[in-house]
Amino acid sequence: MKIICIGRNYIDHVKEMESKLPESPLFFMKPDTALLLKNRPFFIPDFSNEIHHEVEIVFRICKMGKHVQSKFAHKYYNEIALGIDFTARNIQQQCILNGSPWEIAKSFDYSAVVSEFIPINNQDVQNTSFSLKINEQTVQKGNTADMIFNVNDIIEYISKFVTLRIGDLIFTGTPVGVGKVNIGDRLQGFMEEIKMFDFEIK
Repeated sequence: MKIICIGRNYIDHVKEMESKLPESPLFFMKPDTALLLKNRPFFIPDFSNEIHHEVEIVFRICKMGKHVQSKFAHKYYNEIALGIDFTARNIQQQCILNGSPWEIAKSFDYSAVVSEFIPINNQDVQNTSFSLKINEQTVQKGNTADMIFNVNDIIEYISKFVTLRIGDLIFTGTPVGVGKVNIGDRLQGFMEEIKMFDFEIK
């Protein structure tokens, strides 16, 4: 099982990070040890005091695929969830300054929160709103309609390079509003009006 994450997929987030708009999907991977499930608490690691939240829509691959065309990509997923890509921002920024890969800032243990998956059915996955609250205050809000690259285009691009297998997860990028989490924070994630996760930072 692979966790494939898309970076810089919402224009306002690209602007807040003072980055360049990508010409094609930017993706990186997290190991399966990054998974944090079932509303378990997230413990801030001792190697960073700048852990940032990035709430994202997540799709689970249901069919093995290679060189999948965008027009057929909808056949390769049938469930959707909400997740958080935790990022050690200070480490990431240092890696960028050094011209080094920044997986170390993204791929650490329990850095990939994933809610329970729900069937897509007739849901319009390219017009789905989602949000993140910290201590009852909304800090991120987005809609998949604002993606630079939609999920079908993402699948087409990724599958040129990496074979998709059943159970692989795709994080599709975060909207504007990323920020630091602190011990004692309570994070609640919503997809439309459905609460998808609710856990604490320790």
